Amino acid sequence: MKTPAAAPLPTLYFDGACPVCSREVAMYRSQPGAEHIQWLDVTRCAPSELGPGLSREAAMARLHWRHPDGRLVSGAQAFTTLWQTLPRWAWLGRLLGSAFALKLLEPAYRGFLFIRRAWRQPK
Repeated sequence: MKTPAAAPLPTLYFDGACPVCSREVAMYRSQPGAEHIQWLDVTRCAPSELGPGLSREAAMARLHWRHPDGRLVSGAQAFTTLWQTLPRWAWLGRLLGSAFALKLLEPAYRGFLFIRRAWRQPK
C-alpha cells in the first residue's frame, strides 16, 4: 500500500545575512507551531529552492511567504501571514492582517528595508 505524500509546508524566505533579520527569524523558529513552517535562508539556498516566481534578487530584497498552494506574498503581508500561523502571534496577525492595516504597515516595512541596508552583512 502506498503512503500518501505529506502536504507541503508553507515556506518563509528570509535574508540570513541580515543580523536583525536572522535574530528575529530565530525567535520565530523557537515558537510553538514553527515546526509546521519551512524556513529558507535565501543566502544559502540553491536557486531551485526558491520555486516559481521568486528570483534570488527579489527574495533578498524583502521577506516572502509561499503558501502550500504556491501563492506568494511578501513584505508586511508575509509577516502577518507568518504571525497568523504561529499560535502565540496569531492575534497580532489577525489584528494587522486586514487590508486597511496592511496599507499602514507596508510603508513602515519599506522604511525598515531602507535602514536594513546598513545592517546587512555582505556575502
